[in-house]
Amino acid sequence: MVVAAYWLTVITGLFELEDDATWLGLGGVPAGITLSLLIAFAWLLCLIGSVVVAGGGLLIAVPFAAAAGAWFAVRGLVVPLRRLFPEGDRHSRGDFVGQMCVIRTGTATPDFGQAEVTAADGSSAVVQVRTTGQDRLARGQNALIFDYDKDGEFFWVMPYESEH
Repeated sequence: MVVAAYWLTVITGLFELEDDATWLGLGGVPAGITLSLLIAFAWLLCLIGSVVVAGGGLLIAVPFAAAAGAWFAVRGLVVPLRRLFPEGDRHSRGDFVGQMCVIRTGTATPDFGQAEVTAADGSSAVVQVRTTGQDRLARGQNALIFDYDKDGEFFWVMPYESEH
């Protein structure tokens, strides 16, 4: 159930696969890895604890002890894993704000549009864009990305005249 709940939060957009599990004190490694290890260790420790305790009033404490033991085990594993996920290599959609883009669909309007934008490292991406007001941008026209809408997952653009 825990794994299904985690992946439902990823699918619904509450978490991204690259997000950290800093809210658990296990930051620096993508939450998918951290939570998968945490769930696997908790399950294993719970299984071992239920066999060792074998009934009685202490059986209720097994899941809590297993969760705590799993957290300590994953905490120990996360420290060396952080070296595999350097902080500086993370890019966000906000990196495109302030960049010039080129409209790639027939038009870009307040309801629809796509544009190609080039990142600082030279890679390019096709992103969803929207204009404000009555602006309509045609294919091949330059635009300036001035904001990102997290809820709609698109960039706000405006016409951009390059000076030659």
